[in-house]
Amino acid sequence: MIYMDHSATTHVREEVFEAMKPYFTKSFGNPSTIYSLGREAKVAMEQAREKVANIIGANPDEIIFTSGGTESDNIAIQGIAYKLKEAGKGNHIITSAIEHPAVIETCEALEEKGFEVTYLQVYENGIVKVEDLKAAIKDETILITIMHANNEIGTLQPIAEIGKIATEYGIKFHTDAVQTVGKIPVNVNDLNVDLLSISSHKIYGPKGVGALYIKKGTRLQPIIHGGGQEKDLVSGTENIPGIVGLGEACKLAGEELDKNIENIKKLRNKLIDGVLSKVEQSYLNGDKYNRLPGLVNFRFSGIEGESIVLMLDAKGIAGATGSACSSHKLTASHVLKAIKLEDFESHGSLRLSIGYENTEEEVDTVIKEIPPIIATLRNMSPIWNKDDSHWRENTKNCDI
Repeated sequence: MIYMDHSATTHVREEVFEAMKPYFTKSFGNPSTIYSLGREAKVAMEQAREKVANIIGANPDEIIFTSGGTESDNIAIQGIAYKLKEAGKGNHIITSAIEHPAVIETCEALEEKGFEVTYLQVYENGIVKVEDLKAAIKDETILITIMHANNEIGTLQPIAEIGKIATEYGIKFHTDAVQTVGKIPVNVNDLNVDLLSISSHKIYGPKGVGALYIKKGTRLQPIIHGGGQEKDLVSGTENIPGIVGLGEACKLAGEELDKNIENIKKLRNKLIDGVLSKVEQSYLNGDKYNRLPGLVNFRFSGIEGESIVLMLDAKGIAGATGSACSSHKLTASHVLKAIKLEDFESHGSLRLSIGYENTEEEVDTVIKEIPPIIATLRNMSPIWNKDDSHWRENTKNCDI
């Protein structure tokens, strides 16, 4: 299998798995207990906390462990919203129209609870305009939540600029950094964020564990109640093997970051140039330059993306049409709609995301296999007409 869906999940690295193993069988204690097995687990958890903090330039006591990016987003958004509304600070939240479902649906749920939410539109490049953000701020605005990088098209948002504006207005600022931590440099101080979400399984750690950075002095209302673990924000016995795995994954990602970025960018550019040069009426979705090193989202006129994925799978290549968290829904991607694509255009999308283990030979194979697949599907398509001027666009060449 040539695996090119790293934005959906990654395999657990062997080094990570080895670090986790003792905490399943030997050092299996509950970190809330005071005898030796519990103390061993507690030490391992705090060492992992330090490793997670190091990769984002935070202090260890600013990190809490969660079950993943979705829980981190929920704790951050709901925790701030309820805390500040209860304190009489306001009820207005600003987010973007291309957020992950964990953010979008949380905001929609808060609207049902009496909160007001502004969903900032993005432009054809998939990036929020800072001017639009400033225009949306009200006296009642208590939270801004904008993702660092989009999980479908890979575009990077101006988080540092947004953070400065949030600080200037005294508004709490959260970013979903699930797709960026471990893939590009991320420093919470440079980004001016109060809260930042992390997921383990996007960076070769185990599934079912994540983290939330909470800037010192930031107060949240608990949305999960129980034993009071993780500063009373994530009650429940901690997943020590998973937490150890996340810590080790962060450590390795940090050590290899520069090398991986350089190699993955090279493969990404070759993939983009190869596909766009060999398939007529193929296009790159999202900004050409301001994007993640390894995430590419193509669209092909006249066909359905699901068919491309299935035919690639038959060739031993794993790709996706978009976010794994919304692929079960039959509606067109809300992200592609937000960048002004029509439904019939967005349905022809293909997301390929490259990891550190992918090779140039694998990229060559993908470039070789895609054109005949597209040709086959277009021959079967009732809507494909290469002479239809509606499909004509001038964004084909990609110089990155």
